[in-house]
Amino acid sequence: MSTQAFHPPARVLMGPGPSDVNPRILEAMSRPTIGHLDPVFVDMMEELRGLLQYAFQTRNELTLPVSAPGSAGMETCFVNLIEPGDRVVVCQNGVFGGRMRENVERCGALPIMVEDEWGAPVDPQKVEDALRANPDAKVVAFVHAETSTGAQSDVQTLVDLAHRYDCATIVDAVTSLGGTPLKLDEWGIDAIYSGTQKCLSCVPGLSPVSFGERAVELMRARKTKVQSWFLDLNLIMGYWGSGGGKRAYHHTAPINSLYALHEALRILQEEGLAEAWQRHQRNHMALRAGVEAMGLSFLVDEPYRLPQLNSVTVPDGVDEAAVRRALLDEYGLEIGAGLGPMAGKIWRIGLMGYASNSRNILLCLGALESVLIGMGVDLDRGRAVEAARQVLAG
Repeated sequence: MSTQAFHPPARVLMGPGPSDVNPRILEAMSRPTIGHLDPVFVDMMEELRGLLQYAFQTRNELTLPVSAPGSAGMETCFVNLIEPGDRVVVCQNGVFGGRMRENVERCGALPIMVEDEWGAPVDPQKVEDALRANPDAKVVAFVHAETSTGAQSDVQTLVDLAHRYDCATIVDAVTSLGGTPLKLDEWGIDAIYSGTQKCLSCVPGLSPVSFGERAVELMRARKTKVQSWFLDLNLIMGYWGSGGGKRAYHHTAPINSLYALHEALRILQEEGLAEAWQRHQRNHMALRAGVEAMGLSFLVDEPYRLPQLNSVTVPDGVDEAAVRRALLDEYGLEIGAGLGPMAGKIWRIGLMGYASNSRNILLCLGALESVLIGMGVDLDRGRAVEAARQVLAG
């Protein structure tokens, strides 16, 4: 069978991830591969740790990228902190809280579920009620930025609450890292995981994680082996080590992907975290103006709305999948569909990292408006783009 080289089409990625990758990062990936124990590579690993600490706003020594996607970062947190028989308060207000529950159950532990409506933030009162009813709970797990809905929960309040009941916290920051304020040390987060393909605008396949002292103490106090050999941090730290010293072989690291993450974090540092957060918020406001000018609305109430992941309600009578297909075929533009109970009801429009820019906002609004008009929706052509332009100019 004869084959040809694969040349993907150029797309504008404005879905829930991956996001557009900065050309500097693609260039970094193409650099020569060297050994994963090469002294030069080890030096780069130390720089990478420092850059991750900046992105997370932490001094945690145990901060590193897991050599697998964000789902493996999630599993790393759970398998290292949770043992059979533990009770874990799991907050679910979307798809990814449900995945936390799966992890707890597979660790042989008991999930105590705190459920909120999809599109709403986690309710601290419900969490406190669960903690009062389960005084032997060990961990509270919740999603900071729920990618399935675009809802953001109050990390600091939930962490303070967990600590008041002597619980550690596991936080999903897959969509928040680099896009919205996240202050690991200031807020007292114990264990956190993220992904590279969202607001860092890096290629998929790595999961930054960080563990504070409370989480490290739980690992030291384990009575059972970590159920995953590959994700056992006791073994992984033999490779990632500390201070550039001797490294023990654990696995062959994804060398070129780590080059890419190093460059992505350099770009974030050059812009500045506060500036990146402000850019995402400013661009969200421009997108919001255009969306509302079309008479469309958002799933999430404004105080809890993620600037980098916008869930827009589909107008009555519109085939949302047909709209997405037309955007992809006619404009090379990808936006996301709803998941679970939100399927067919919302579009998820990402403004993440390198993709969070005025060009993409105006393209998306103009294209969406044109497709909807072509499907018979009564809209004033050009009004959405003009509304966004006014915000961007102001």
